[in-house]
Amino acid sequence: MVVKKAAADLDLGTVRAFVAITEDRYFSEAAARLGISQQAISKRVAKLESDLGLRLFFRSRNGADLTEDGRAFLPHARALVGIADQALEVLRGRRCALRVDVLDTRLASIDLIRAFHQAIEDVDIDIITSDGFRSARAALARGSIDVAFGRVSGTLEEELRCVPAYLEPVHLLLGRHHPLAGRQQVEMGRLSGSTVWMPGNAAGSEWAEYYRFLGAAFDIQIDASGPNFGYEHFVQEIGSGERVGFVGERTRVPWHPGTVQVPLVDPTPMYPWSLLRHHQNQHPALGLLTHYVASNYRPFNPQHQWLPEPDRAAFTADPGLEQQPIGQWR
Repeated sequence: MVVKKAAADLDLGTVRAFVAITEDRYFSEAAARLGISQQAISKRVAKLESDLGLRLFFRSRNGADLTEDGRAFLPHARALVGIADQALEVLRGRRCALRVDVLDTRLASIDLIRAFHQAIEDVDIDIITSDGFRSARAALARGSIDVAFGRVSGTLEEELRCVPAYLEPVHLLLGRHHPLAGRQQVEMGRLSGSTVWMPGNAAGSEWAEYYRFLGAAFDIQIDASGPNFGYEHFVQEIGSGERVGFVGERTRVPWHPGTVQVPLVDPTPMYPWSLLRHHQNQHPALGLLTHYVASNYRPFNPQHQWLPEPDRAAFTADPGLEQQPIGQWR
């Protein structure tokens, strides 16, 4: 019976050392080019020869010369190193930009990202829109995005990390002829028993859950009937009828002559935005963004603001960073 030795997995570092020696001829010069010691490069070549079960070099006064097996292996070794270098170059290119997932470019998260980009000008950013954390959580796990902004709902996967980012006041959007349109602010108690139209509240979304909590807390009926034709249609319908809607303070609502946006108070409903990331993501700009977000965060004030009960614990504590904020975005 003939017992065959199992094929060895080649160590790319040893192959790279082999190629460097063939180009420089001397172990010392090849080691200097690779930034390692002569002893280290000798160990790498010895390991490669052991893995292959072949002798690749013999030494002479003129340096290291290839054996017949070494000459046969050389073109394949060069191809392996070349493919590895190409792969690394592709990945470096993909990792240049910080891939940021946002729900919509009209929302508050885009202002925060823009302010960060202005504060840290040498960071490239790619903006990606999705349907919220329902898809962003899986995209973070796959590595197709680096960070996502939205409201965290439910239990997070163990590998994800969440940082409170911003509490955004909710405003009332209503037509100019509505009885509340002339007020500087509207107390939440005045909305008791009313209906607020929000056709963009997709079933199962984290924002639909938020407004469900809000409606239950203040005796407000949330009408999510659609279809949802976008912000322009939403604003037009509000301006031309008796309907009212909720919008974030920083939402870039399309201008319409028939609508007004009024702050809500006593208490002010706050929409909780979080930064979500994967704990294994090593993008060099991600730490900067996380620190920027955390250092500019202002915690929940239960005396004047309202949050759903599930959101309060995470948004009440101050991160307490010792470093100073990197710019301001407010």
